Amino acid sequence: MTIASAALLLFLILDPLGNIPVFLSMLRRLTPQRQRIVLARELLIALFVLMLFLWAGKYALEVMHLRQESVAIAGGIVLFLIGIRMIFPPPEGLMGEIPDGEPFIVPMAIPLVAGPSGMAAVMLMGSNEPDRLGEWSLALLIAWGATAAILFSATYLYKLLGARALTAIERLMGMLLVAISVQMLLDGLVGFLGNAQTAA
Repeated sequence: MTIASAALLLFLILDPLGNIPVFLSMLRRLTPQRQRIVLARELLIALFVLMLFLWAGKYALEVMHLRQESVAIAGGIVLFLIGIRMIFPPPEGLMGEIPDGEPFIVPMAIPLVAGPSGMAAVMLMGSNEPDRLGEWSLALLIAWGATAAILFSATYLYKLLGARALTAIERLMGMLLVAISVQMLLDGLVGFLGNAQTAA
């Protein structure tokens, strides 16, 4: 996997376009200046969490005695479920009911930006090829930077594209995530079966 393909995968997982209506709903009670401060804070928290999972994920797997194939299969399942929810969102929205007041960490930073699928993806990347952590960090920064740019332009994009166009884009991204998740799941199963045959 190249840096560009890894950045694209992470960008799809972060789903900034799909998060625009949710973020606007959560921040609508705040002044424009406070909205920017809260958004910057939540994005930085999400970046820190994802970097932590990227760099420490390998050690967490070792401590828990989890194999890389298990993380690949689990990550594929989580990605698949997120993709399905993007294609067929529930009536209350992708992440459910949003609490009133100023959000802090939950639900904006986690799980809207740094969700379980993103954590699983970066952990898998870091554990599979730990010698490329610098490249994966760059891919994550690219994806995060693009996500931040889109979310800071949320009000403008919502007016420009409209709710229907954003919904259509989100469902297209959901389809891509489903395809990626199936490939991730198959890779995990192939690795697991290959190791099982070797052990036998």
